[in-house]
Amino acid sequence: MADPFEVRMRFTSQLQHLNASGTSSQKAAHYALKYRDMDEDLHSCILEQLEKNSMNNRANILYFIEHLCDVAQKENHLNFVRMVQRDIFKVVDHVAPDDGSGAANVKVIRRVLNGLQSKKILVPATVTEIEACLKDRETQLEQSVLDPIEAVDNNNTQQDVQVAPAAQRVNGFLSRPDKRQIEQRIEEDRERHKRFRESIWAVGGDEDEEFEKMWVQGSVLREDDFLAAEEDAMERRLAVMVN
Repeated sequence: MADPFEVRMRFTSQLQHLNASGTSSQKAAHYALKYRDMDEDLHSCILEQLEKNSMNNRANILYFIEHLCDVAQKENHLNFVRMVQRDIFKVVDHVAPDDGSGAANVKVIRRVLNGLQSKKILVPATVTEIEACLKDRETQLEQSVLDPIEAVDNNNTQQDVQVAPAAQRVNGFLSRPDKRQIEQRIEEDRERHKRFRESIWAVGGDEDEEFEKMWVQGSVLREDDFLAAEEDAMERRLAVMVN
């Protein structure tokens, strides 16, 4: 039997090193299912890392939670799914706190919630309730950005500084993400968008299925399409003659 402490430490390390690639999430999910007898302890690791990690890592963990639920359903081990259903509000509070520090993660939450709802993991009522909370936080963020910095007393000795959406609180102090974190988030969002686009175009091995999909999605050819094609052909012939 594996040492529970070692299992917890390895799983924690995997959560801390999650990235936008699907490989890291698959590896962590299969590890969690391998030690499914410790599911409560592993779920507590997820909540713990959501509370401790940077906002970028919290977004990666949220995507991992969706993938873990997928794998758990396929393996017919629904304890992970039930625990996510139970603690989804706590998860959202960690990924996008109401102090504005997780503003960049609001879209991530919406995307994952829609995915969980479409897979029957979350009921529409729960998603609607969370969406109402997210809208309130977005309103607070917009106000914090638009409102100017105001003086508190007539001597201008104190100022009420608004918290920027990109700032995080560390030990009670405001800490903005550094350049490396911003660049990392941009790259990870780009990678996730790329994989999302690939999943849209993914089809089975049947060639007829791909043909049918292209046939349905393709627009009907009209006279202007033929004219545009003739103009393109003429430009290509002229280019060949010039060269």
